[in-house]
Amino acid sequence: MLATPWRAVPGGPVRIGSEDPFGYPEDGESPVRTVDLAPVELSAVTVTNADWAAFVAATGHRSLAERSGWSYVVAGFVADPERWPAVAAAPWWLRVDGATWATPEGPGSDVEDRADHPVVHVSHGDATAFARWAGARLPTEVESEAAARGGLDQATFPWGEELTPGGEHRMNVWQGSFPEVNTGEDGWIGTCPVRSYEANGYGLHCVTGNVWEWTASGDDPAVVTKGGSYLCHASYCRRYRPAARQLLAPGSTTGNLGVRLAR
Repeated sequence: MLATPWRAVPGGPVRIGSEDPFGYPEDGESPVRTVDLAPVELSAVTVTNADWAAFVAATGHRSLAERSGWSYVVAGFVADPERWPAVAAAPWWLRVDGATWATPEGPGSDVEDRADHPVVHVSHGDATAFARWAGARLPTEVESEAAARGGLDQATFPWGEELTPGGEHRMNVWQGSFPEVNTGEDGWIGTCPVRSYEANGYGLHCVTGNVWEWTASGDDPAVVTKGGSYLCHASYCRRYRPAARQLLAPGSTTGNLGVRLAR
């Protein structure tokens, strides 16, 4: 059902977590620990809008955002931000009526020219339903992190230690001053096509940046997400690293949250 190629992640002992001084120990990144990983395959890319449209056509699935009638979008992506209520603790996030996977910025938006971009505004339940339909599952946190590392032991990024080696952008994250100005120096303002950047050592694209990815792991009642997103910026969210993790309620739906599969 899913045309995306699968990439093998070898089993064996892997070191997970980080003690990076610029990391977030309060998120549970540290300490570094060694775990035994069973061999696994992950999808080379995150689930796309085209993939999701096929799922909906085959099953009639209605996402949580569609059923509830709203989802969260960052103000800079909304045509009329003053119309929508802001989140008090993070006022750049707006609760936008009509924001869904098919209308990611709310009324008047669409994904017609974003078929190869990652699907967003999907809850953990939505992601699990898609995985089941695709004959797959969500990766565990350990599988997701090990896959993102691409075989590099404790490197800060999937390709090494430098954020932009030789001045080259390797992922889609916020450039400029968050949340006011995104210069798009990496080529993108919002999401980017899922193969926009070179794959890591295991053949996976965009394992950091672009969109957060749901996992099958959790610290009940929250669920672990991995990878960071196009909204991450060093000034407040240096979570565009394999070791980084974010805990979310399973019913969370936002414009920077998607899904990658495992089997």
